Amino acid sequence: MAEELEWEPIRALARQVRNGEPLALTDDVKTLLTRTAPEVGISDADAANSLDSRSGAEALLMECARRIKEGSDRIVDALSRAKRHRQAGDYDSARQEMQNILAIEVVPLYREIAEDQLSDIADKP
Repeated sequence: MAEELEWEPIRALARQVRNGEPLALTDDVKTLLTRTAPEVGISDADAANSLDSRSGAEALLMECARRIKEGSDRIVDALSRAKRHRQAGDYDSARQEMQNILAIEVVPLYREIAEDQLSDIADKP
């Protein structure tokens, strides 16, 4: 990914909404959600449609936060398992860990990490 991702504002807004605070649908919030949606694999069209209402924007926010959290957990766990496999000399299982991520992951950053890892061990026995 060429640009630096900044997902903490999404996490912070999601915490506020989970705590019962309504989302203030300001221009800044709309811009943040519009920028973040494709970073987590949500189309521009779906994001734009969600911003038509506060409830839609809240749903978009929560989906962005969910994808960030779950994808992060998934890739970290898979990287850890793949490392253990590599250390044991089991490159087939290490590759499978990354292929499993690529089969389900929609967040481009996490896909890129898995692809890079897969590429790094592609030529191993």
